[in-house]
Amino acid sequence: MSRLAVVTGASSGIGEATALRLAREDGLRLVLVARREDRLRALAERIGGGATYVAADLTAPDAPARVREHVEGLGEPLGLLVNNAGAGWRAKFADGGYENVRRTMEINFDAVLRLTEALLPLLRAAAPSAIVNVSSTAGRVARGGSGAYSASKFALAGWSDALYLEEAPHGVHVGLVLPGFITTEGFPQAELTAKPLTRRMVSTPEKGAEAIVEAGLGRRPERYVPRPYGIAAALRVISPRLTRRVLGGGAAQAMTTRTGADAADEEG
Repeated sequence: MSRLAVVTGASSGIGEATALRLAREDGLRLVLVARREDRLRALAERIGGGATYVAADLTAPDAPARVREHVEGLGEPLGLLVNNAGAGWRAKFADGGYENVRRTMEINFDAVLRLTEALLPLLRAAAPSAIVNVSSTAGRVARGGSGAYSASKFALAGWSDALYLEEAPHGVHVGLVLPGFITTEGFPQAELTAKPLTRRMVSTPEKGAEAIVEAGLGRRPERYVPRPYGIAAALRVISPRLTRRVLGGGAAQAMTTRTGADAADEEG
């Protein structure tokens, strides 16, 4: 019997790349989740192998139950949950206020918790199984103008650490992936890729997908993409003053205002 792998945000970017990467693994049947049904249908057809999909806005009240009902209806054990869907809207707190934080937390944190809560009994029943939460390097090191996004990803990283400890006795591994700058539909990174000096800072959805496979099927606890971004996270702990000084510099300010979109959506 094959095992199911649920991938959220599967219609584009890292989620789509992850679905295509997991499709190469023996014994896995994909369940794709995102909002855009046309893209999910096309991806499921491309993958084949009995891949199915659920078109859903994960912030909707009934979304977790719909995904669980779909998974249970397939009659196969749930071996992997990849919580990849997310979004970010750039705004300084003085401009975006609580509302920007609320809507960012709703998709990047609350929706992940709600879906995981719905599927956790299935993951326990299928143990050994795994959950991979896609946070961000911004979940370890914050930049100006991205406070709401960082708050949601910091929360996701902290919760993932705790969930790992809680679920290990039940055979459910919890891995964390922290991407840096990755070129996707929502985050084109045009300013960075246009300059030779900053081009090497940008990675690809395919490398993000490989990190997710390592954190899930390979049961790695944590992966940065690209790997050197882990240095920035370590530096934040070792020397917070230096980190703030660097991030407050002119180059960092330009990077903050010029990368990403005003409304960047990875969920699809």
